[in-house]
Amino acid sequence: MGIHNLAKLIADQAPAAIKEGEMANYFGRKIAVDASMSIYQFLIAVRQNGENLTNDSGETTSHLMGMFYRTIRMIENGIKPVYVFDGKPPQMKSKELEKRLERRTEAEAEMTKAADAGDEEAFDKFARRTVKVTREHNEDCKRLLKLMGIPYVDAPTEAEAQCAALVKQGKVYGVGTEDMDALTFGADVLVRHLTFSEARKMPIREYSLSKVLQNLGINFEEFTDLCILLGCDYCDSIKGIGQKRALDLIKQYRNIETIIKHIDKKKYSVPEDWAYEQARLLFKEPEVLPADTTDLKWTEPDEQGLVTYMVNEKGFS
Repeated sequence: MGIHNLAKLIADQAPAAIKEGEMANYFGRKIAVDASMSIYQFLIAVRQNGENLTNDSGETTSHLMGMFYRTIRMIENGIKPVYVFDGKPPQMKSKELEKRLERRTEAEAEMTKAADAGDEEAFDKFARRTVKVTREHNEDCKRLLKLMGIPYVDAPTEAEAQCAALVKQGKVYGVGTEDMDALTFGADVLVRHLTFSEARKMPIREYSLSKVLQNLGINFEEFTDLCILLGCDYCDSIKGIGQKRALDLIKQYRNIETIIKHIDKKKYSVPEDWAYEQARLLFKEPEVLPADTTDLKWTEPDEQGLVTYMVNEKGFS
């Protein structure tokens, strides 16, 4: 989920922090790309007759098709991507993962109903909601990237946190993801729509954390609390507080502790045993790899290896 409505809040309250442009503007830049988010997008978008692409053996190939062509597009535009894969999710994310599982289960039931009714449009809609990135999808893409000469990093936990760490360590320019919590993890530059297809004609949208803070009139610690108030993957938020109200409260009281003291408890329900402090710490000190363990190297592609893997093993023609 990332941070609920953060993109809209920034667009409304700090539009100067957003810059739109073309992929060619990033010529020569190194970008840490959230691999799991990208693969998820490919599994949803790269389809035929409402279903994932498959080879003659019945294996899904949408993720490989998307990864191959979107990566080539970045390289052709002079970008040096490094893909970062999710590790084990933090324990605090378990509730969010349970909710996602429930939503997928509900979507599978609706998909079955749509199939029985012959409703292709509804079937396609609910089929996309059942998508889940698997270990096999990840391993397929890692093998492809290695053959393409593109580096990748296995994050200890959250890919966005590791991407943000690479930015802070000066190894890359920015983070390529749709999840806004890359900013909450401290990445100064977030780049959205980088792995979208050209057909969607969506401009690349770059967010500057320093400009977000400047235009909202808050510091980074206050921004972290704002993101927790808006709603994140790690804990509940106060029901009934929208994005504008959340910003107003942060600017008035400067932290969640003081907000809790002054908020009208009859009007707003503060979660019982609210784990906002743990969430705050997770954003501030996520588990990431030390700088000296991530040696990013881009190499020449193994053309024969690519043909063997993609054509002979995976059935591409």
